[in-house]
Amino acid sequence: MSTHSATPRLTLHDLRKFAASRKLAMLTCYDASFAATLDACGVDILLIGDSLGMVVQGHDSTLPVTVADVAYHTAAVARGAARAFIVADMPFGSFQLGPEQAFANAVTLMQAGCQMVKIEGGAEMAATVEFMVRRGIPVCAHVGLTPQSVNVFGGYRVQGRGAEAAQRLLGDARALQDAGAAMMVIEATPEPLARRIAESMQLITIGIGASVACSGQVLVLHDLLGAGVGRRPRFVKNFLAGAGSLEAAVRAYVADVQAGRFPGPEHVYAEAAGG
Repeated sequence: MSTHSATPRLTLHDLRKFAASRKLAMLTCYDASFAATLDACGVDILLIGDSLGMVVQGHDSTLPVTVADVAYHTAAVARGAARAFIVADMPFGSFQLGPEQAFANAVTLMQAGCQMVKIEGGAEMAATVEFMVRRGIPVCAHVGLTPQSVNVFGGYRVQGRGAEAAQRLLGDARALQDAGAAMMVIEATPEPLARRIAESMQLITIGIGASVACSGQVLVLHDLLGAGVGRRPRFVKNFLAGAGSLEAAVRAYVADVQAGRFPGPEHVYAEAAGG
């Protein structure tokens, strides 16, 4: 007797096919109940983000999150969602020591139920990405504002402003693609630069405070629902306001992303420091 779900889980092949004709909608998710709801509303990709450290655990950054934390929430999301593609964050300290450490921790997350792991960092992570991809771990890169480096950046600041910084970020993106990354999150990057990266990459690009030119968009679920704490970033839109229900809010987000209506100009950053 077959035990396969009647709704097959999306694969990278499916995502690439969708991206050829429409944008991809991605949201963070941390539990089975929300996973089932987001799945039913047509969200393409669920990200178990290390943002759980802030929105679930109450920390002031993502840094305290552990591999065990992410694995726990990944397993819950995998049980709740039947269709959506599942990506899990590699938390701070779980991959920076080298490829072998990264692979071992990625195995834990894959066994918990994700289909891909996400790693923050630029060209310095290329060897780690290549090592994992060659051993069967699909990788989503993450460039621009990388929250795990908040103490290096001196805060949550837009990255890639100025010719030198822009060229460095573009080089990072190319190095990670060449290393085998199949997806890339571009966060808090000036729109012209994010557009240039998105249009020059062959992999799937996911924007957050980047550009509507990306293959898709991601938001933290709590931000989409207006439940975020602290200062609201420019790229956030409260889709629950006026929606009438959680499901309506998520469906509105999915529809706006897939049609290329979100983000609007008010949700992205100009090149100038005041933008």
